Amino acid sequence: MSIDDVIYVICLLGCIGAGSYVKKITDEGQRKLVSTALGVLVVVIVSGLHSLHCFVSLALGTAAVLLVHPSKGHLVTFAVMFGYLVFFRIFDFYLGIPGHTNMIQMILTLKVSGIAFEKTAAWKRLQAHDEQKKNDQRDVHQESPIEITDYDVELQNLSAAEILHYSFNYIGVLTGPYYRYRTYRDYFEMPFKTHAPTVEATLEKLKYAVFYCALYLATNYMWPLDYALSDEFFNDRSFVYRLLYVWPTFFTFRARIYTGLTLSECVCTMAGFGAYPDESDPNNGEGPRKRYQHLKRDADKHTYNFTTIVNTRVLEVERCWTFREGMKHWNVCVQYWLAVNVYKLFPSKKYRTGATLLCSAYWHGFRPGHYFCIMGAPFYVSLEDMWDKLVRKSATGTSRRVIDVTFWIFKWFAFSYLGEAFLLSSFGNIWRFYSSVYHIGYVSWAVMTALGFYLTSQRKAAERRKKRAAEKAAGGDGIAAAIEKEKAQ
Repeated sequence: MSIDDVIYVICLLGCIGAGSYVKKITDEGQRKLVSTALGVLVVVIVSGLHSLHCFVSLALGTAAVLLVHPSKGHLVTFAVMFGYLVFFRIFDFYLGIPGHTNMIQMILTLKVSGIAFEKTAAWKRLQAHDEQKKNDQRDVHQESPIEITDYDVELQNLSAAEILHYSFNYIGVLTGPYYRYRTYRDYFEMPFKTHAPTVEATLEKLKYAVFYCALYLATNYMWPLDYALSDEFFNDRSFVYRLLYVWPTFFTFRARIYTGLTLSECVCTMAGFGAYPDESDPNNGEGPRKRYQHLKRDADKHTYNFTTIVNTRVLEVERCWTFREGMKHWNVCVQYWLAVNVYKLFPSKKYRTGATLLCSAYWHGFRPGHYFCIMGAPFYVSLEDMWDKLVRKSATGTSRRVIDVTFWIFKWFAFSYLGEAFLLSSFGNIWRFYSSVYHIGYVSWAVMTALGFYLTSQRKAAERRKKRAAEKAAGGDGIAAAIEKEKAQ
């Protein structure tokens, strides 16, 4: 582990330990100040002078949220925060910035632009509600009443201090998870944190974090990524060895990510952050999907979960059969942000999937590996969907189990093959590695796509022939019946 990784882990463990203290602070205003002070301290420890990037971008984003009219505020704030990433990464390219500072900046970008999107959505609901009231006064029929909440009104009266507190709250400041401003506000206004099983949930997650960390250290020792950049790897190792090397290196990457994300979730659970009653139906990143404010009256009588702050469903990622399912369970809080603020709002339905993936790649960084990996995913998913319809969907029994396992193997090959580009990062490293295995991933996927199209067309042609034969037989039977009827008469 590098010195940056050691500092990062120490900061995460310190934040976990601080949770029990922060949760016990009775004065909510003091709790908010302490949480922000801890967050700023962590940012400065991890980033040093580079933390100025975070403060400058926050100031610019806050100005956009507060000064631009809500009808355009979300777009301007999005442009400001994502635009600052250009300057930030150019600065990184020439002068170098610690890797974990990049993560802080990435999460900050989602938070500030996310609160602008929330403000605009609330403003639109308020406008629609006012218009509905006017129509009611004119006796114009409306299909269903538009409901607004105190939260919608509160978003229109945000202050710079509140955005600062939300952005630099020590919970999630390092690696996430991303959470809405509403989740942050609920932490200070709702009593759920007091009754949630914070210690039990934290200990359970810590067990997994230790396990993932052990896997990371062991596999990184045996199959280091740096070896895939060495001359020995390309000159002395066989084609099969080089091709199979993508499996352990991507496994090491997953174990590292799982460790960091699980520790980040421990920061939340120890403080009781993101705890909601089961009845509120919380969703990852989003929070409750049902009304929940009334549940605070008897908060001690409910059971709680921390679904809101679960960023990756590790077991589901590992066990699911297909690439598409695996993507749904990976980094789900960030996926929620992308789905709500990019995918659903993009003006063209035809191109919104591509735009969302491009936004994701841009957010991750400007290195070619990010685009090789993320933009390659939809092509494999479409291939997988095609073969799912051809062979998997209608299979049952033993055949289905065999096909499921086959899909699972191909899923992890695709993740590992594309993920290798993400890890190798630069175009030169990526091209050298892919060339050494003869671009077998892309070539085999192209062949399977062509074969899939051919088999699909053959199946459709067979179905059309079968349909015409059935119609012809039905027509022949009708003629024969008419002749028999004439003879009878």
